[in-house]
This record gives sequence, structure tokens and C-alpha cells, in this order.
Amino acid sequence: MVTDMTQSHPPRISKAVIPAAGLGTRFLPATKATPKEMLPVVDKPAIQYVVEEAASAGLDDVLMITGRNKRPLEDHFDRNYELESALLKKGDEARLAKVQESSDLATMHYVRQGDPKGLGHAVLCAAPHVGNEPFAVLLGDDLIDPRDPLLARMVEVQERHGGSVIALMEVAPEQIHLYGCAAVDTTDEGDVVKVTGLVEKPDAADAPSNYAIIGRYVLDPHVFDILRKTEPGRGGEIQLTDALQQLAVDEKVGGPVHGVVFKGRRYDTGDRGDYLRAIVRLACEREDLGPDFQAWLRSYVSEEM
Repeated sequence: MVTDMTQSHPPRISKAVIPAAGLGTRFLPATKATPKEMLPVVDKPAIQYVVEEAASAGLDDVLMITGRNKRPLEDHFDRNYELESALLKKGDEARLAKVQESSDLATMHYVRQGDPKGLGHAVLCAAPHVGNEPFAVLLGDDLIDPRDPLLARMVEVQERHGGSVIALMEVAPEQIHLYGCAAVDTTDEGDVVKVTGLVEKPDAADAPSNYAIIGRYVLDPHVFDILRKTEPGRGGEIQLTDALQQLAVDEKVGGPVHGVVFKGRRYDTGDRGDYLRAIVRLACEREDLGPDFQAWLRSYVSEEM
């Protein structure tokens, strides 16, 4: 059981949890033997962007929830002495720095989910590592541009208000059925709302708002006690949204739930079309690739039109 915590002085958040046990069926056959998290977004695997985001927000203790066939994730964030030695002998310091960068980002830990029972179950697998501390959860399908420090803002809000904080984004009503959805009250901070209720992937007619939950959370550890008792919900899976709903309606359990409304740059790699669009957007913004790539893209689009 999680013991009571002093809301006015919560512990400094240092741990991030990244669920990465999914099968990646939408990207078959590419993900038959390669984890979807390792698919490149320009020249880095998607998962590295997520770990970089956690590290830049000061969360240097990262637990990855993995499953079968996910060993490449561990290898990517480990040292590769043979490759480093070969690059060193060639005098290729630029590529050597890129190879070493991933292993120097954070202290990495791994645990297998085993039976994939949903996001809530994946988060529950982190309980022994997290202990009695607030922690962040980052989903790998959402890449947040480093120029828009969403996670750092969420950590700031949690440290001030206690409880849990979720990332929200306004979407068109016809898209809300794709997301968890929050009922909210405004606060005196323009980008912060008080969450009063949550529902997982509602029909548009039943949605309490057009505020969709995106893949960033800062959670009070009391969520573990609730997840242990949470029955499978939508899709037959243990839903994190259902546990957060209990925290939102009963602040005595683990403090309030707030939302940070995000209006920055987000790259969705959750399906094939959005994955391709994310690559194009990021490539266009790269100083080393952007000018030539944009010129080719304009020419290609002009010819096709």
C-alpha cells in the first residue's frame, strides 16, 4: 500500500516510465522482428526521442516496460564497444558521438510486462521500481517537439498542486472517439485545467468535452493501489483512464487531477500515415537535411499536381 504523502512538499520527480510492450500490428510486416519503437524517424528510432524528452525534463531514471522480441530496445541504449572502436579508428568523431549519445541519456531499467493487459497493467508493472514517489509516464507514439517543453511544464504543475497531471489537447469532435476524454473546469492559469472526470474513447455525442488525453502523464503513486483493483474496461484491457477517473472524483485518494492543455508541436507516429507525416515534418526542419529535402518535396508535389 502507498502511504500518505505531504501534498505541499511532494518529492522531486526523477523517474519516468515508458510502456513499450505493444506488438505494433499496424506496422506489419516491418514489426514482425523489429519493435515498432525502433522504427526510424529520420535517423533516430522513435523511442530515443521519448527518452531524450524525459532526460531534458530532469527525469534521468527511466524504466521501460517491454515484452517479447523487444531486446533491440535494450541494445540501443547500451554501449556498443565494437562499433565505437571501429568509428574511433576511422576518426569518425561525429558518428561516434551519435552512437554514444543514446547510452548517455539516462540510467535505463527494463521490466517485461509478460501478458499484455493494457496500458493500466503496463503502468502497474512499474510499481516496484517507482515505489512511493510521483512519476511520469511517456507513451512512445506521441513525439513532442523539444522546443515545446510539455513534460517540464507538467512536472512544474504537479510539484505545485500535488496529485496527478495529464496532457490534454483540443481535437475536432469527430476525432474524440480515438482518445481518452476529460471533463474539466478552468483555473486561473490559462494552460491548466482541473479535471473532474475522464472517459476512454467516448462517442462524440457522449464526450464531456473536446479535450483529448495525449501520451504524457505525471502520476501520484496512489494510482498503483487503484490499478490493482481496476477491472478490465474498454477493449477488455485495464485502462489507465479508468484509474485516473477515480483519482479525479475522489481527491482524498491521491490528490487532485489537473490537465495541461498543450498547443505545441506534436508528432503522432501511431499509424502509418501520421508516421510518414512526422518524418517529413521533422526532416524539413533539420538544418542539415531541410533545405535540399524541401526543394525536392516542392518539385515532387508540383510535378504530381
